[in-house]
Amino acid sequence: MIRYFTFLALILLGFTPNAQAQQSLAKVISTVQPRMVKLYGAGGVQGLEAYQSAFLISNEGHILTAWSYVLDADVITATLDDGRKLTAEMVGMDPRLEIAVLKVDAQDLPHFNLDEAITLEAGQRVLAFSNLYGVATGNEPTSVLRGIVSAKADLAARRGAFETNYRGKVYVVDAMTNNPGAAGGALTDSKGRLAGLIGKELRNSQTNTWLNFAIPIGELAQAVVDIRAGKLRAASRNETAKKPKESHTLAQFGIRLVPDFLPKTPPFVESVKPMSPAAKADIRTDDLILFVNEHLVPSHKQVVEELTFVDRVDPVRLTIQRGQELLEVQLTLEP
Repeated sequence: MIRYFTFLALILLGFTPNAQAQQSLAKVISTVQPRMVKLYGAGGVQGLEAYQSAFLISNEGHILTAWSYVLDADVITATLDDGRKLTAEMVGMDPRLEIAVLKVDAQDLPHFNLDEAITLEAGQRVLAFSNLYGVATGNEPTSVLRGIVSAKADLAARRGAFETNYRGKVYVVDAMTNNPGAAGGALTDSKGRLAGLIGKELRNSQTNTWLNFAIPIGELAQAVVDIRAGKLRAASRNETAKKPKESHTLAQFGIRLVPDFLPKTPPFVESVKPMSPAAKADIRTDDLILFVNEHLVPSHKQVVEELTFVDRVDPVRLTIQRGQELLEVQLTLEP
């Protein structure tokens, strides 16, 4: 089976019969494959895949991947290159960059060092490693595609045509890298050095064409550090942390969230009071609150709790998701 998939990878690469080139490329691929991970979680209905790709970023089992619905599951399974299937725990996420960091209970794992990631230029040859279409399920290696960086462009310039939260630079690749299941895969140069993370599928709503891209690691590195340091996980307060005498409340801002019926009710805005600070900041019904200041707030309860730590005289910055658009607004109470 391994030989079959190795052969398939070489076919995908448009391999030439040059023996020396074969050995060199095969060696590069063999050094990258042990660092790749296949993730399995939510999905499997209405055409949504229940799998995606990822790669190891520490010898202690930290995994970097794309933030997606696949991770919205009680149990996420990570399959390593050697076939081990381990339960992956969510360490944290950054919805603004559409990334997440997971961890499996394992040691001494081959991995990419993000500090050693390289920057690519247009015209460079690249390799894209991913579990596209879920071809690999056990110890089979992930698929490999070869391409060229067509451009390094600002994805924000494409907003309106491509809907995504991420607004920074991307590597546009001239290969079909962003197929189902490929999100979270690794983009390397021809020497196997990490350069980018393959993003989620993006289709141009105007031309019905697909964008094949990867996010440069340099755009993600600090966020990964913050996530691993606990700065971008659901806020968990020190019990000794002090609250101000007068803190903010949703009612003061004129915001009503959907009723908190469930333990983790998402903080969707149900209504906004006319002429309130929220209305003046253009917060709308169905907006989803993601952050209060720098703290991730994945539930109604955590939004309310986080506001109790902000003094009433201080402004509050909310990061909200409206459809596929990410917005930041600042709320201040009038004296």
